[in-house]
Amino acid sequence: MVATSWDRLVRFIARQDGLEYIGEPVDKTQDVGAALASSQDVEVRVFSGGSALDLSAEPTSKIRTIERLLPPLSQVEVGTIRCIGLNYRNHAKEMNLTLPDHPTLFFKPATCLNAPNAPLLIPHQATDGQADYEAELAVVIAKPARNIRVEDALDYVLGYTCSNDVTARKHQFNGAQWGFGKGFDGFAPIGPCLVSTTRIPDPAVIELKTVLNGISMQEGRADDMIFTVPRIIAYLSQGTTLQPGTVIMTGTPHGIGVSKKPPVFLKPGDDLRVVMSHGLGSLVNYVEYESNPGETVGGKL
Repeated sequence: MVATSWDRLVRFIARQDGLEYIGEPVDKTQDVGAALASSQDVEVRVFSGGSALDLSAEPTSKIRTIERLLPPLSQVEVGTIRCIGLNYRNHAKEMNLTLPDHPTLFFKPATCLNAPNAPLLIPHQATDGQADYEAELAVVIAKPARNIRVEDALDYVLGYTCSNDVTARKHQFNGAQWGFGKGFDGFAPIGPCLVSTTRIPDPAVIELKTVLNGISMQEGRADDMIFTVPRIIAYLSQGTTLQPGTVIMTGTPHGIGVSKKPPVFLKPGDDLRVVMSHGLGSLVNYVEYESNPGETVGGKL
């Protein structure tokens, strides 16, 4: 188990001075994302260092208030995001698909990284009724991991956070590879808190759901995973070094929009929340549509 001096870490811009910090919310029970969404103040005890990957970071006496929340890690630290598809039994059932024998891996570029409590901009290429949500537990790797055993895998985990594998369904289904339809800018919001493995020794207990405009759309628990977090990490480390900061999105439970009857897709103005237990809290994003540069107010050019 990776030892940290924090239980829940956030990265943020402070109201007092406009500087970037990492730190731990003063209120240990506060749902950071939900509090900010309702315009409540969130006070944070600032830690030394500037990155969640700095295992020597220690609490200071400085208290700051969040002005703007950032993802727990930066684009540079995250790099290419690894994603596991079709990893919940009930999700496979709703899609009428057989359970896979091996994890299905696809990638999201670092440009997909998006902040909590920030707009989720749907590009004009996907504003035709196809943008969908997928609540996913994200795992952050703390130290280089290569060819590790399943039984040792959790020793390489820094912590857990909420993520949303936003997907443009028509683009996803247009080809055999999913990367394009899932790889648009901002299509991987992550946060608000990175929760340590000391607080959550077994990620299988984590409950996750999607709430869209106050209505629960997805609900599941990580113990419904076909491939557990340790199995996923061990599998992905085969012949491949998972560097510190690597983010692994571990699949989504049942209830995605495309499976609803009728389907439910993201619209401008939607309040979209991925909510998880054990201190992970609410990953809140507000849906916006990008205007098509080929259109005018009166219609297409």
